[in-house]
Amino acid sequence: MRRRDILCLGSSGLAAGILPSRPAWAQSKYPERPIRLVIPFTPGGVNDTIGRPWANKMKSLLGTVVVENIGGAGSSLGASVVAHAAPDGYTLLQGGAGSHVINPVATDHPLYDPIKDFAPITILGVTGLAIVVNPELPVTRLAELVDYEKANPGKLSYGSAGVGSMTHLTGELLKSLMHAPDIVHIPYKGGGALITDLVGGQIPMIMQSVTGQVIALHRSGKLRMLAVTSPARLVAAPDIPTAVEAGLPGMVSQNFIGLFAPARTDGAIIQQIAQATRTAMADSDFQQAFIASGFEPYVDSSPEKAARFVTDEIARWSPIIKAIGLKLE
Repeated sequence: MRRRDILCLGSSGLAAGILPSRPAWAQSKYPERPIRLVIPFTPGGVNDTIGRPWANKMKSLLGTVVVENIGGAGSSLGASVVAHAAPDGYTLLQGGAGSHVINPVATDHPLYDPIKDFAPITILGVTGLAIVVNPELPVTRLAELVDYEKANPGKLSYGSAGVGSMTHLTGELLKSLMHAPDIVHIPYKGGGALITDLVGGQIPMIMQSVTGQVIALHRSGKLRMLAVTSPARLVAAPDIPTAVEAGLPGMVSQNFIGLFAPARTDGAIIQQIAQATRTAMADSDFQQAFIASGFEPYVDSSPEKAARFVTDEIARWSPIIKAIGLKLE
């Protein structure tokens, strides 16, 4: 071999040695071990009814997914764990309005940045909320609720699942659009007691996520859904009008559940998870499981659409959170 060839080979090898190498996880086949899905709530809630079926579905499409519930700080604790995990695709977050909108905006010193610290993968599903009243309240339509409040200022109250919950923000949005600041907010420590007290007549109105239980109680006449706050009528309750249809433009509120990876996760891994999820979402039985849980499945989401969705929700709720002076510790 000529000396010039040796020198060229040597310089090429030297260059290869000093060029920055890709992370080890980007060079290997993904996934090579179980994926960890963090659900930032205690076990047994509505988030489990979405996350665990997704994890089971992924076994044949992606690989083993192990679900870990890390509750606390209104979902911020679990979200923080994922935000600071290695960006290797093996730790994912099932996030939502709490983790990506309410807590970061309403906290002076959030544990993470919902945009900078995460790579959105997909939106799994959304659920509208419902404006629900006790049947003894003399209103059957949203317009009648507006008239009732005007005729009875200061006598109407609503319950939410807690301060800083999406049900709380939905109630404050309703008050703003009704021009009814005298409606009293009564926070509960969850949705179960909220529904019990509404059915029992201890409270006249609640803001509540639409679930199979709420729809069944509406059908039986034990409570009355006046309207849903989703952009369109829900598949699970097509007879209930949206609040916009019922005469309150701008009364749109929805909770969502999506998948997020730590920022800087390799784009190929993000796309692989997103594609596996789109395949799962094409299964009608899988879609029905979402609908039964009160969620509308997002069948055509993508990392880009998920990013826009979260950005839009932050823009929608930030002014309301600031207007009511909501501060979370």
